[in-house]
Amino acid sequence: MREVSIIKIGGNVVDSPEALENFLQKFNNIPSPKILIHGGGVIASQFSKRMGIEPKMHNGRRITDFETLKIVAMTYAGWVNKSIVAQLQKIGCNAIGLSGADGNCVPAKRRDPKPIDFGYVGDVEPQKINKELIDNLLSNGITPVFCAITHDENGSLLNTNADTMASSIAVALSSLYSVKLIFCFEKNGVLYSADDDNSVIPTITEELFEELREKEIVSAGMLPKLENSFAALNNGVEEVIIKKAENLDIELGSKLILKN
Repeated sequence: MREVSIIKIGGNVVDSPEALENFLQKFNNIPSPKILIHGGGVIASQFSKRMGIEPKMHNGRRITDFETLKIVAMTYAGWVNKSIVAQLQKIGCNAIGLSGADGNCVPAKRRDPKPIDFGYVGDVEPQKINKELIDNLLSNGITPVFCAITHDENGSLLNTNADTMASSIAVALSSLYSVKLIFCFEKNGVLYSADDDNSVIPTITEELFEELREKEIVSAGMLPKLENSFAALNNGVEEVIIKKAENLDIELGSKLILKN
């Protein structure tokens, strides 16, 4: 079976020009086919505050009212996405920037307002992803770069957690490819202590994840990352790793497995 690497890059790395340039060089060196999925939450929060709208989060996920939706759509699908594509073109990676609305790649369903009303936030069903279009791009040597904006098939854009986007695309493509999913951010991996970047947990099972959650060793933005990681492993994805962006080309980080 063909192999594909799906890499999700966090907003803190996207926000640093030097870190992003270093990461994209290493991403470009990964043999194709490959897909990049990016956040941009740090930049979106900055823009939001400048416009007098205080960002609201719940368990690492952004609450998105209509004005916030405009900001995240402009930020993710506009400035961040096209800047990344331009930098990849500069170094010889023929990339195309996409939102979930483009080519009906990633439709989503607006999240139920109960128990928490997240507003214009979409949850993705992997079986609805247009994997044939994505496969066609990959087969023609084009690298898709997805931002975390989806659509509800009824004319509205939706904000979607970028980790969810990466996990869902990985699951959708697992029927066509052997999929390796890598979450890259500013830390060396999942940490026992948030203040000690050397306290990487090298291997994490579902049981250990539940223990880490109960003890609040992992919280906030790490929760959806781990939830989506295990959802991917339980639905056909071969390998999931969480690691530091600058270590993309070396074997460091936290590897997730279902069982010991």
